[in-house]
Amino acid sequence: MQIKKFGLAATALAAAGVLVLAGCSSSPESDTSSASATAIISTNGSEPQNPLIPTNTNEVGGGKILDSIFAGLVYYAADGSVHNDMAESIDTEDSQHYTVKLKADQTFSNGDPVDAESFVKAWNYGAALDNAQLSSYFFESIEGFSWDENVEEMSGLKVVDDLTFTIDLVSPQSDFALSLGYSAFYPLPASAWDDIDAFGQAPIGNGPYKLASDDAWQHNEKISLVVNDTYQGDRQPKNGGLDIIFYATQDASYADLQGDNVDVVDQIPGSALASYQDEFDGRSVNQAVAVFQSFTIPARLEHFGGEEGELRRAAISHAINREEITDVIFSGTRTPAHDFTSPVIDGYSEDVEGSDVLDFDEAKAQELWAEADAISPWTGEFKIAYNADGGHAEWVDAVTNSIKNVLGIEASGDPYPTFAEARTKITDRTIQTAFRTGWQGDYPSLYNFLGPIYGTGAGSNDGDYSNPEFDALLAEGRSLSDLDAANEKFQEAQTILFTDLPAIPLWYSTVNGAWGTKVSNVEFGWNSVPLYYEIEKSE
Repeated sequence: MQIKKFGLAATALAAAGVLVLAGCSSSPESDTSSASATAIISTNGSEPQNPLIPTNTNEVGGGKILDSIFAGLVYYAADGSVHNDMAESIDTEDSQHYTVKLKADQTFSNGDPVDAESFVKAWNYGAALDNAQLSSYFFESIEGFSWDENVEEMSGLKVVDDLTFTIDLVSPQSDFALSLGYSAFYPLPASAWDDIDAFGQAPIGNGPYKLASDDAWQHNEKISLVVNDTYQGDRQPKNGGLDIIFYATQDASYADLQGDNVDVVDQIPGSALASYQDEFDGRSVNQAVAVFQSFTIPARLEHFGGEEGELRRAAISHAINREEITDVIFSGTRTPAHDFTSPVIDGYSEDVEGSDVLDFDEAKAQELWAEADAISPWTGEFKIAYNADGGHAEWVDAVTNSIKNVLGIEASGDPYPTFAEARTKITDRTIQTAFRTGWQGDYPSLYNFLGPIYGTGAGSNDGDYSNPEFDALLAEGRSLSDLDAANEKFQEAQTILFTDLPAIPLWYSTVNGAWGTKVSNVEFGWNSVPLYYEIEKSE
């Protein structure tokens, strides 16, 4: 059988067909003669939910930091194409058994070697049930992983020598090689195991940047990064570092941008969506990206279990006027959802069976709600929880008003002050309402928008959804080495989601961002995050 090589050139070429973007936007050509290699780039962010352990971070605030301070086997370019980072080569004959060879002389910022052991030990830690890592689901396909008992070392990972290790999967996986740039697959230095809890507060990575000091993470304020001189990969910074500021609101970050007090923001408040491109002419972006927005109604909530819950979810979905909300609230910078994935991912379709449940239909919504009332009369108020620091109040109010007006029930938003507070209530299952959810692609694959969120036991399955038929179709799709055939199975799996509605799809996001007068060479990637290492700044 022909060996498939996932080396630098081969992977970039193969992945070019995986992601279809509407074009990546970057700043116009400008004079960079005054750019300073020591200038610090400032940007917006949010307080991470958890200590910065790669396998226990599955939200955007922490992910933005981890992707800057760590380097995996591969990385994703602006267009989503895959390029080798720490890997010299990733070879397979059958998409099930892989041999990974690392580049020589790679180190973490403290001098610890980036070797085979640094990957294998980190992955084993992430997969062990006793460690309760949010991203353990990503190791499920590796031989020896178990959901039933704690496994400290998966049999499918073997260190061959300092720069070589092998990966054996339980079956062929159509998109496994694509996933290896996600943060769950980052390595950890030998020093991390001295005190993993302390490490999470001041992580030592192997990426383009490193923490400026042991106390660089000022909780609820900012984190300061500087260039990591030991990093030898392609993502070489053209600046001196990165300050990620944890703004309380999008309005605050936008005001700083208007005053040229922050360099780059990747979120624009709703009040400025209609005007920001004019205000920052030539220094703004409105670009399709792999981001999906929804809200989740756990089946454990009263009135949302069993047949009654299925009817009420469908009624609520039909009661939302997505077209009107995206036009009025977002000034057309969002697109109503037609599925659970993203239109910039290869294999996307607007015609998945059952997707008509997303159509605004007042009569159908009322009919379904009445059927549910016949099972058990509605009581209480319908609420959607959200983080107030994320600029969500306007659309949550619009969605709940639409539900209220169509169904004749009390409905409103339920704000939490910060993202971390909301996420903690969601992940510890103490939240007693519906809640805002969404997904920023970890890697460019339809599966990534389905398995980690709706698969039984998945780390980001916040609603605890479980359907064996759905799981089986995902597993069947991943077992196919042909990506087109795999995508057909993933689309078939979505038909089940449209019946069960574990989340209510709302719209696809664009990245709406802008930058100040002191920076140039600004480019936003396929997943909405700026390529910070490319940005140049004048003194």
